[in-house]
Amino acid sequence: MIKVGILGAGSWGTALALTLSKKGVPTVLWARREEVARRLRQERQNPDYLPGFTLPPEVVITSDISVAAGCEVLLFVVPSHGLRNVAEQVKQVTVDRDVLPKALISAAKGLENETLLTMTQVLEEIFPEGFSSRLAVLSGPSFAHEVARSIPTAVSLACSDSTLCTRLQELFSTTFFRVYSTSDVIGVQMGGAIKNVMAIASGISDGMGLGTNTRAALITRGLAEMARLGVRMGANPLTFTGLAGLGDLVLTCTGDLSRNRQVGLRLGSGEGIDSILSSMNMVAEGVRTSRALYRLSERYGEEMPITTQVYKVLYQSLEPKDAVQELLVRPLKQEFNGMATGCFTG
Repeated sequence: MIKVGILGAGSWGTALALTLSKKGVPTVLWARREEVARRLRQERQNPDYLPGFTLPPEVVITSDISVAAGCEVLLFVVPSHGLRNVAEQVKQVTVDRDVLPKALISAAKGLENETLLTMTQVLEEIFPEGFSSRLAVLSGPSFAHEVARSIPTAVSLACSDSTLCTRLQELFSTTFFRVYSTSDVIGVQMGGAIKNVMAIASGISDGMGLGTNTRAALITRGLAEMARLGVRMGANPLTFTGLAGLGDLVLTCTGDLSRNRQVGLRLGSGEGIDSILSSMNMVAEGVRTSRALYRLSERYGEEMPITTQVYKVLYQSLEPKDAVQELLVRPLKQEFNGMATGCFTG
């Protein structure tokens, strides 16, 4: 069988290693720090990020990046701000040594803040020309803890090469982890990135006690922002009605396992962002992504009012109550502009 290397031993990387191992897929789990890898090897559990689940002995655990050279499929499950560095290390031990992986898959749900690139665009910068057809994205509504428990889950896998996409779909699908295929690489990534910002907004609303009416409005108008920007960037608008769009948006905005929603809940309750982040041992991607999305909205001239207010709360010390008020006093508009694509108005 194809050997899979999972780069990143956080909660999602660990859950995916468990999923593949249950199917009998040869799997390597790479941790950035040797002390983490050593502890995982000794305890066969990940108490810091995914406690309560035993990693079978078939899962090889290491901090040696050279293991990537022995894997046909490499899955990047690191925070978005760390993907470039890991990818550069992977290139040195694979492509630079004339060892070419069959597929590079991103499972990171964010954007690179400095460049505003998606994760596959970062990979395209690092790996040789012609590698774009080997790039794929795995995303969708999937809390790591529930996947580790084998609770039925459905996600999207995007790749421009239809043959490779089908092979990867078959590789990752199990009796409880159902993978749907799509060619919309940009749309799946933008859905995964934008939903985290909307989850912060939803959490702020709930933390302020504003109720389910407000949450429903934020989810719906958050979907509108997701679709408008995504379409402007070349995505298929239908992607945002699917698992990587609406599905992931609803899950992250309503599920208490969402780190981004938890950040919002604490912000809405009056806690400062510095205090929140210093107390977390896992990354809430929406915090960084809000800044990148705010800049992307300016670049494309696309109005993204919810994103803007989250950005102001996080980076300009705007009070949540004032952010809500700014959203409500905006000029009134029609809900749709009548176009077949990008049909939501700002």
